[in-house]
Amino acid sequence: QVQLVESGGGSVQAGGSLTLSCAASGLTRSRYSMGWFRRVTGKEREAVASINSGGSTDYGDSVAGRATISIDNGKNTMYLRVNKLKREDTAMYFCAVFPDAWYPSLVDYEYSYWGQGTQVTVSS
Repeated sequence: QVQLVESGGGSVQAGGSLTLSCAASGLTRSRYSMGWFRRVTGKEREAVASINSGGSTDYGDSVAGRATISIDNGKNTMYLRVNKLKREDTAMYFCAVFPDAWYPSLVDYEYSYWGQGTQVTVSS
C-alpha cells in the first residue's frame, strides 16, 4: 500500500518562496507519475505540477514559471518549490501517485493514492 506524507506548509509572505515535501513509502512500481494538487475550500481541486519516473515534468498554468517539481529517489521524496508566492496560492496542497503512468499527469482522477495535505497560507 502506497502511503504519502506531505510537509513544509505554513504561513509565508507574498513574494516569498516555499518548498513542500512528499515522502512516499510502499511505491514498488518502476513507472509512475507523482503530482501536486491544491484545493481551496469551495473550489475544485487544481493541478499544480507533476513528474514521472523518467523525470519529465508538467506544470499547471497558475504556477508555470514559478514552480519546480523534483524527486530524490534515494529519499523516496518529491519536492515542490514555489517562488514569488501570491495570495491566490493559499490552499491545501496534496501529493498523489499515479502508478504505471508513462507521462507526468495533471489529471487528478488518474491518481490512485493521496496524502493528507499540508496547508499553505500566503499573506500580503
